[in-house]
Amino acid sequence: MTRDVYERTIASPVSLCLARSNLTESILYIVTTLGVPLTISGPGGPAATLAAVDSELTLLYSVMHGVKYRLEGPYPNPFFSKSNEPFGHKQFPIYLVTRLAAYDFAGVRALIDRSLAAVNTGVVVLDLQDRGDASGDDRLRDAALRLPKERVIFDESTTVLYGQKNVIGYGSWGSNDKNRKQRRLGFQWLPGAIMSEFVSTNGRTFERPPADWAISSWKNEDRPKWYKDSPQTLTADYIEEGATGASGHVDEPYLRYCPRPELLFPAYIVRRRNLAESYYLAIPALSWMNIVVGDPLTRLPAAR
Repeated sequence: MTRDVYERTIASPVSLCLARSNLTESILYIVTTLGVPLTISGPGGPAATLAAVDSELTLLYSVMHGVKYRLEGPYPNPFFSKSNEPFGHKQFPIYLVTRLAAYDFAGVRALIDRSLAAVNTGVVVLDLQDRGDASGDDRLRDAALRLPKERVIFDESTTVLYGQKNVIGYGSWGSNDKNRKQRRLGFQWLPGAIMSEFVSTNGRTFERPPADWAISSWKNEDRPKWYKDSPQTLTADYIEEGATGASGHVDEPYLRYCPRPELLFPAYIVRRRNLAESYYLAIPALSWMNIVVGDPLTRLPAAR
């Protein structure tokens, strides 16, 4: 959608509803649904005005309080890295926005069912794969160090980890690993499991690709194989396979603005913060390319 359509059909009606119902302060989370457009159109790049609808909507609280912010480029997330602080508007003047989305309604319903059945067992699979980018690899290493050793499968080899069992979390380079050839991982995901990967366009669509579609590369010769203008993995595939929460990007976010696994997984699994808070304290910027899929109130029970 264009910026003016976003303002007219989403930002304005939502803010009016909150104000009329005297809910501006008491509402902490906003949930978009399957069918709501993903992207506000505009130029991309470091000074992009293009943004994810959900990420733009996080700033509605501040906008309703008279704050004006520049549209170009990312806006600093005030909640970023605040792992031990309770979320509230007084300190963090934003809404946390997640999306209930999958390839179809049955997938959305299954996602919600899994959130209600969440367990705090299983392992977080952290697969460095073969990307060779030190900053991203270091974040995955740091995540492994911040989690209980018995709760982590950490792999630095060039072998892609497929077919893992009892997975409660997954972090990797996704299709940016040159060794990954399979679209799906074949994991056994536990109820409540979440994932995040360093992939630029995995949140580009929730329209189901052809059954024979496979990830490929950005090489020109592979262009006929792309789906929705990209060869990369899809967030919706992880939800369909059994994840309860997932992150994604509607366009190039740049690595520094991807969710930080070293913040995300400890917040969700060790500190047992809810899904929305766990993802947003791990996301450095708003009014940007990020989406978060899942019921915002999903929370793991105490570990046994």
